[in-house]
Amino acid sequence: MSITARENWLRTVEYRYPEWIPCYVGLAPILFKLYRQDLERVICEHPRIFPGYQANQRDYDWMPPAYHLDERYRDNWGCVWHNIQEGIEGQVVEHPLADWSALAPWHPPDPHHYFERNKADWGEIKAELREQRLLGKLVSGNAERLFDRLYALRGFDNLMLDFALEPPELCRLINILTQHELALIDLWLEAGVYVISFHTDIGTQRSLMISPASFRKYIKPMFTTLFQRCRQAGVHVNLSSDGRLLEIVDDLVECGVSIHDPQLRANGLEGIKQAYCGRLCINLDLDRQGFPFMSPAQMRDQVREVVDTLALPEGGLMVLAQFYGNDIPLANIAACLEAMEDFCFTKRN
Repeated sequence: MSITARENWLRTVEYRYPEWIPCYVGLAPILFKLYRQDLERVICEHPRIFPGYQANQRDYDWMPPAYHLDERYRDNWGCVWHNIQEGIEGQVVEHPLADWSALAPWHPPDPHHYFERNKADWGEIKAELREQRLLGKLVSGNAERLFDRLYALRGFDNLMLDFALEPPELCRLINILTQHELALIDLWLEAGVYVISFHTDIGTQRSLMISPASFRKYIKPMFTTLFQRCRQAGVHVNLSSDGRLLEIVDDLVECGVSIHDPQLRANGLEGIKQAYCGRLCINLDLDRQGFPFMSPAQMRDQVREVVDTLALPEGGLMVLAQFYGNDIPLANIAACLEAMEDFCFTKRN
């Protein structure tokens, strides 16, 4: 490889002929607790996917907040999370703005001091990012949740009614979230990142959670304000959203999204090809719902089909495998990693 991973990533996003297809793997804490040294052994066999990984440095039983069985955890936004399965993130069960009467005295956490679940030490963050830049790494920032923040605060049913009934409080809450995110974005820009990531789960497996018209009226203006702040500073926007978003891909491009992670099962390979290829960098989210039930050969075939269908010589494709359940065979994880190395690290002509 004649270029750095950072340069290859930038070439991929900007359609400037990368040397390989970037690929990434997410592993839930439960998998380390379940497979322990065997999982680390598999990881260490694939240093191109896990560069610099140090074995025997991990507490296999460690869990972050909201990942402990039967835990009730209040985050810095006032949302209470509850967990019914060890090692996988729980869900919000108490919503601080379930009643609009709570909006007036409520305020979001100060991004200068707090993230969703942790304190923010920006002096330490900036020092760490400076070191990473000197090492030639791709430094990135996390601007957290957008649409999913709204239903975490209001509750899903309440939020769906809000989009139907259109109370004035909905616009106020969206504006509060927008201002919070702008402040957080500016902090990441000051830290010198190349890309800022946002999370916004807004799709089901069949459609958006709200109508495209409601999206364009209420959510797209927020997206545009936030994402253009990044793009005008020369920083890319990485948007993560589960579900079927094919109806709003044009809108995402207009808002300024650089990379999106369409789910294979929800959007279909042909749907993704038609809506994204050549227009918006794809971080293809492989079929995580199928991972427990596939054979290793099927895992390999899925990666190969994705690359054969979506890869262009000029770039625009990344491959993402997210292993989140406690029912995923270790052999399937190994097969996916092997396939990524076989099909993603060969220069496309």
